[in-house]
Amino acid sequence: MLYKNALNDKLKESLLSVLPITLIVLALCIFFIPIDIGLMLSFLIGSVMIIVGMGLFTLGSELSMTQIGNHIGSRMTKSRNLGFILLLSFILGVAITVAEPDLQVLATNTPAINTNVLIITVSVGVGFFLMVSMLRILFGIQLKWLLILFYVIVFLLAALSDKNFLSVAFDSGGVTTGPMTVPFIMALGVGVASIRSDEKAKDDSFGLVALCSIGPILAVLILGFIYPNDTAVSSTIIVNQFADTVSLGTGYIQAFPTYLLEVALALLPIFAFFLLFQFFALHLKKRPFAKILVGILYTYVGLVLFLTGVNVGFSPLGYVLGGAIAESSISWILVPLAMLMGWFIINAEPAVHVLNKQVTELSAGAISEKAMGLTLSIAISGAMGLAMIRVLTGVSILWFMIPGYLIALVLAFFVSPTFTAIAFDAGGVASGPLTATFMLPFAMGVCTALGGNVMTDAFGLVAMVAMMPLITVQIMGAISKYKAAKTGTVDFVSKYSEDEIIELWEAED
Repeated sequence: MLYKNALNDKLKESLLSVLPITLIVLALCIFFIPIDIGLMLSFLIGSVMIIVGMGLFTLGSELSMTQIGNHIGSRMTKSRNLGFILLLSFILGVAITVAEPDLQVLATNTPAINTNVLIITVSVGVGFFLMVSMLRILFGIQLKWLLILFYVIVFLLAALSDKNFLSVAFDSGGVTTGPMTVPFIMALGVGVASIRSDEKAKDDSFGLVALCSIGPILAVLILGFIYPNDTAVSSTIIVNQFADTVSLGTGYIQAFPTYLLEVALALLPIFAFFLLFQFFALHLKKRPFAKILVGILYTYVGLVLFLTGVNVGFSPLGYVLGGAIAESSISWILVPLAMLMGWFIINAEPAVHVLNKQVTELSAGAISEKAMGLTLSIAISGAMGLAMIRVLTGVSILWFMIPGYLIALVLAFFVSPTFTAIAFDAGGVASGPLTATFMLPFAMGVCTALGGNVMTDAFGLVAMVAMMPLITVQIMGAISKYKAAKTGTVDFVSKYSEDEIIELWEAED
């Protein structure tokens, strides 16, 4: 039950994701920007740990969290008790979000807001909107009207909330749609949709991720009204100086106990809930139960390695490198460099390739994988460039978010509801692990070096990247609809079942 073949596949995917950024950083540090050799070695060790950690974590999540979500989702619907379904959805939404690795990274790197406060706030936001999502499925409410309603509320609150919380709020929505949360809540949605017997039940099972990503935004904006505002904001990224190889090894060894405990505490709620559910309701047989336990173990070990590598070696060098470039004679390279990194990040993300394939299938070949991939690459590259311009100029994130979401919501009236749901569900695909772990610290380093406000200027990068699929996927959906109408072909989307349309977080064998 070691799943060697599956693990090898996940490790290859992780390697392809991390390697491009690692090579770009090495080229910059060798030829242009002098970096302390100890910090560079720490970065390389951190890169290896991230590759191994991501591989173990993604496999573990598929073996455990997806299965737990499927079992609990199908079991809790049997009660047909609305109150029970909503309460359970809230508890599960909170529990699963606490363990989301990208959220852990964001919260750790966010100055002016206590790490645990931010994690709990975001998790409660996801839990609440998971309940909203369940109500939508049960009552068949159209997704686009809920999206319009809640985003109007978001931007009204954004206009009134503390400006230091704006960018963090939008970033929070982007990091919660990760490999831990997405498969779990989608599985719950499919289970709840089975209560209804009408034809539209399957379509309404989509959009959970879209709605759940709104919850953190609203929750953090509300937090901005009540949380004490510290105007003296400084970076929380700790850059360790290693004098020799022994101190380098000691630095990693000393960090392990911290993350062993943090990850254990993060996974404990969902693990305990699963054991209770297994004992009182599920009664899984020995083999599937053992499979889930192995998956949880993989998830635990993977998260420990991932967070240790990120916080000790990976993010610190990103922070230092960003600051060094901003203060150097080649500071002009910042925008094109961010665009280049964005291009490689999106092309190396396995989930994106799955998304491209499925959009091609949904459009009956009207949109090729190559065309979708190229469009998304250009969009994400542009988003990274605009995010860096924000860092350099201090332009408010609302100048980008309002027009972006307005375009996305208008497009929802011109494409099929399934394409809209997929577009909003896929928002987190583009903002993969490297965006939060390297690009955000890189932007923070640039901002600090230039004397800018980290909270308002550097944060928001993840949000801008996550916003792009909302627009690009729907544009491609509109093109598909136009071609179908022109050629008189059948709407291919309607032929798909809910479990065939979107599996963005795991590649097919």
